[in-house]
Amino acid sequence: MAEAITHLRRSDRTICRIIDAHGPMTLPLEADPFRVLVRSIISQQISTAAAASIQRRVDALRGRRKLSAAWVCDMEDEALRQCGLSPQKLRYLRDLAEKVSMRTVDLRTIHERPDAEVIRELTQVLGIGIWTAQMFLIFSLGRLDVLPTGDLGVRAAIEREYQLPAHPTPRQCEEIAQPWRPFASIASWYLWRSSDARLSVEQAALWQ
Repeated sequence: MAEAITHLRRSDRTICRIIDAHGPMTLPLEADPFRVLVRSIISQQISTAAAASIQRRVDALRGRRKLSAAWVCDMEDEALRQCGLSPQKLRYLRDLAEKVSMRTVDLRTIHERPDAEVIRELTQVLGIGIWTAQMFLIFSLGRLDVLPTGDLGVRAAIEREYQLPAHPTPRQCEEIAQPWRPFASIASWYLWRSSDARLSVEQAALWQ
């Protein structure tokens, strides 16, 4: 991490200023990849508090059993709906559990694959798009050079911190981020930290 901070300080004055303002980076990684993906599905399009409430009910329902693809497959739809899952999210969870069980998505070896392959594999699952796959890369696998150009929080922070006239396009984000390589994930984390936009705060909270 020290190497990344040194590189970012030297390569970009704006990121250097943000680092100075917010101090050391803390990036606790979630060790259970299936739990991360379940949480990402649960959290879609609802508040952090609502997502946490549903997650607590799911945890209470499973008791001492591990949150796993096998457990999801074993549960009745009605029991999961009682936790607060919508029919759409229930369908997404079923699809995730099925693909993990069949090893279409192989979570045992996913950490061995390059970023592009991880994204391609995860986005086969209903309800998991590129943004979710990128968050998985950063906050579960600890990949250091992921730039989520579709993230509204990152784009809003770039607009503000680099004094742009409007939200940057993904291409503009890529151009601005060139000096950050190979530590774009670290720079993105600091942009989230710098942002006072509610969306950014909620996104960061979901993945920490």
